[in-house]
Amino acid sequence: MLAFVLGFGFFRLAIADWNPIPSGSMRPTLLEGDVVLVNRLAYDFKVPLTNLSLLKTGEPQRGDVITFTSPQDGVRLIKRLVALPGDLVEMREEVLYINGQPAQYLGVSSAAQDLVGGVKEPVLLAREQNLGANHAVQFLPQVRAMRSFPATRVPPGSYFFLGDNRDNSADSRYIGVVPREMLIGKAHHILVSANILGNWLPRFDRLGQAIE
Repeated sequence: MLAFVLGFGFFRLAIADWNPIPSGSMRPTLLEGDVVLVNRLAYDFKVPLTNLSLLKTGEPQRGDVITFTSPQDGVRLIKRLVALPGDLVEMREEVLYINGQPAQYLGVSSAAQDLVGGVKEPVLLAREQNLGANHAVQFLPQVRAMRSFPATRVPPGSYFFLGDNRDNSADSRYIGVVPREMLIGKAHHILVSANILGNWLPRFDRLGQAIE
């Protein structure tokens, strides 16, 4: 029994893990109540419970959804990687620029998302395409947010993250760039999901869904 517990603990701490989604910062890709599978070996093999990498196993790519430790307060976060070491990243009135190239926003449409108590909130949905990354994003026109920031060069060994819910995400605009050693792993599938903002019923349509 002890061997099983130790083996399971090592598996979670070094190889694979799961991460519950507590907030809407990654809407529409991830919803509150999703639990995602995380590949801890996607980028590094680390000594469990440390940031010490024994072996690099891969390189983070633009568009990856990654769990990491916030350099600001040590909280575990999950965001979209948008800029790599050496990239010049900028935002002008919601438009993301990487190395001077503006993202394209396709299929822009209006929708309403559910909040606690059955309240509806208007959102704009689109697909953002830039330098090979292609994924859904959403915007909240009625919310005050950081929609612009000046061009910033990502330092060596660091990464710049944004939430897919661009107007409701505490990401690199606020916490700064994230050093590689603070990356935990790549989120790749939704394990289970429940509507924690409403009736707590399972969302069967999201079970096993790949994260784009």
